[in-house]
Amino acid sequence: MGFNLHAENGDPPEVRNWRVHLMAIIVSMGSLAMGYDSAVIGGTMALDSFKRDFGLNNGSQHWRDTLQGNIVSTFQAGTFFGALLTFPIGEKVGRKKAIMLAVVIFLVGGALMTCSNGHLPLIYAGRAVAGFGIGSVSLLVPVYIAETSPPSIRGRLVGIFEILSQGGGMCGFWMNYLVNRTVPVDTKTQWIIPLGLQLVPGVLLLCGIFWCPETPRWYAKQGKWEDVSDSLSWIRKLPVGHDYVRKEIEEIRIQISSKDLPSGSKPTKRYYLSRLFQKGIRNRIGIGLLLMAFQNLTGVNIITYYSPRIFETLGIQGTDTKLFATGFYGVAKTLGMVIFSVFLVEKAGRRQGLIWGAFIGSIPMWYLGGYVLKNDPTAAAAKGDISRNGWGYLAIVCVYLYGLIYCATWQGITWVYCSEIFPLDIRMLCVAITTADQWLWSFIISRTTPYMITSLGYGTYMFFASLMVCMGIWAWWFVPETKGKSLEEMDVIFGAIGTRDSEYIGQGADEEEEEVVNQNDCDVGEKPTPECIENSGVSR
Repeated sequence: MGFNLHAENGDPPEVRNWRVHLMAIIVSMGSLAMGYDSAVIGGTMALDSFKRDFGLNNGSQHWRDTLQGNIVSTFQAGTFFGALLTFPIGEKVGRKKAIMLAVVIFLVGGALMTCSNGHLPLIYAGRAVAGFGIGSVSLLVPVYIAETSPPSIRGRLVGIFEILSQGGGMCGFWMNYLVNRTVPVDTKTQWIIPLGLQLVPGVLLLCGIFWCPETPRWYAKQGKWEDVSDSLSWIRKLPVGHDYVRKEIEEIRIQISSKDLPSGSKPTKRYYLSRLFQKGIRNRIGIGLLLMAFQNLTGVNIITYYSPRIFETLGIQGTDTKLFATGFYGVAKTLGMVIFSVFLVEKAGRRQGLIWGAFIGSIPMWYLGGYVLKNDPTAAAAKGDISRNGWGYLAIVCVYLYGLIYCATWQGITWVYCSEIFPLDIRMLCVAITTADQWLWSFIISRTTPYMITSLGYGTYMFFASLMVCMGIWAWWFVPETKGKSLEEMDVIFGAIGTRDSEYIGQGADEEEEEVVNQNDCDVGEKPTPECIENSGVSR
């Protein structure tokens, strides 16, 4: 058996086709916008033209910290509510149409920022509206990819979401550097260009989504089983009557029939609430919430949002030089995501990545804290000493190394894990809760970071390094492995169903599929009739 980059779980090679990869790339254009919007604002605020037009040159350092924190965190506030409030739309009209709506909202917010013309209220409004759209995208896109992906490459395809997110961030970093070098500082065009370019990936997503199908699992929730067969067959590039397609449809049906909610009926608020606290669900909610919180408590956002400030604490002076150094940080993060998606997620798995990513990723943070403690480069630069020795250059390398390690592990794994572990009937609600939690912690970190950098200095790095060690210990004890497993097998992994029911999932589904087919005289070589499919449900 030769080397490959997918999980060994018996999936036929046909399901790892170009269609499912292109679908993931198209819908992930939303994450490209998300990454660009998140990263570009830090560098844009460092542009002299932006400081002049929006008043960032005035007032005390504390006042400037507050203003920068407000501009950055308004986006996180919007993403929180976007992720939390969008799930009913995704459940009612489908994942595809909900993504379209989210993109339109984002484009409105991006247009407001681009046309703000030096007015802070418009910047705040644009950041909030764009954040709402991005929050919706960050909820809908991972769910869409997870529900359409074959198990053997699900991590890789959800990883595309994060590759484009980090790629967008890299573009945001470098765009600020380019406009600072090439566009005159005395014109507002210098900051309009980087803010306006965020609209491009949104337009590409809005155009491309029309080609993508609705997810088979959403059709199943609506009781549209013929659409389930057609959509799944098209995505997998296999005939409707193929054993693999029929087995996957049967697993979906079994999961739906095992719940108290009949296929096609509308869940009530009481149903949702009761499901959240059931055995095998509450533990998944807890793990998802902690994963999203810990992702932010790694400290990555202190560099992503305030990278020019971070490099300033390491003794790098001048807007041009700081933006140049920040651009390479974006390269390191994007490279880390490529390593994660292509090589690690389906081979090393989710759990091992979290453990080793936390322990190894804390080492650069420890060094950065120790270097700032010993040398105090900010104070040295203020006295005119801008020389750096080998230890100083190593500190800069540690920033890049940290970004690479973080993105190769915690950045991608948290989104993959939370998009795949929840059951179909409440998946959108659970992912909405965990995604909103991610943006809530992103808001907290981005809002407090300017004060931490100013007040704590070296302690900021050591604080997050200590947290990362604790996260690795937690992942070792509490996070089960899910690589190569189907979405319907998650109930078994997390203890939501007993051994009596588990025989119908995964390997046991083969026997059940054969028995159901024989009982209902469905011809394997032909497309099953709606009556045949309807009669093939497993009675409980």
